[in-house]
Amino acid sequence: MNGFKRWLTILALVAPAVAYSAPKTVLVLGDSLSAEYGIARGSGWVALMEQRLKEQKIDATVVNASVSGETTSGGRTRLPALLEKYHPALLVIELGANDGLRGLPVKAAEDNLRAMAGAAGKADARVLLVGMRMPPNYGRNYTEQFYAMYGNLSKEIKVPLVPFMLEGVADQPQLLQPDRLHPLAVAHPTILANIWPTLQKMIRSR
Repeated sequence: MNGFKRWLTILALVAPAVAYSAPKTVLVLGDSLSAEYGIARGSGWVALMEQRLKEQKIDATVVNASVSGETTSGGRTRLPALLEKYHPALLVIELGANDGLRGLPVKAAEDNLRAMAGAAGKADARVLLVGMRMPPNYGRNYTEQFYAMYGNLSKEIKVPLVPFMLEGVADQPQLLQPDRLHPLAVAHPTILANIWPTLQKMIRSR
C-alpha cells in the first residue's frame, strides 16, 4: 500500500510537467492572404511562421485552416469543428478582407469576429486578431469604419490585435501580384514581421 501511495505521489509530480511540455497548437483561420494564393506552397507567412517556431525551439504545431475567398461568416461556420478537432492553444483570426471587398455590412463582420473570439475563449484558446484595410476606392466612410472595426473589437473583447497585416506591403506595387490585392512570395516575410512580435509573446506566455 505504501508503494502504491508513493507511485501516486510521483505521478502527481510528473503529470504537470508532461502536460506543460505538450506541443501547443496554433490554428490560423484566414482567407487567401494566409492560404498562399498565387504563390508556391511553403512560401506564405504561415509556413514561414512554422519555420520560425522551429528555429526558436518553440514546441508548437501549426494548423493552417485558411481558405481562399473565406468571409467572416464562413469562418464562423467552420470554426466550431476546427476547435473540436485541434484544441488550439492559440487562434489567429485573419478574416474580413473578403467582406470588405464585397461591400458587406461592417456590423455583420464585427458580429462574426466577436462570435469567433467567444467560441475560442470557451474552448480555452487565446485569440490574436489580424486587421485589414480596404482600398480607398471603396469610399472613405466605409474604409474608415472597416479599419476601425478591428481596433474597437480588440478593445471590447480584450484580445491582442495586429492592426494591418499588409503594412509595408499594400503600398508597394512591386510586392503585389498582378491583381494588386495579393502579395507575392517575396512580401510574406514582411507580413510575418508584422504578426510575429505579438504572436511570439502570446505563445510563449501560454
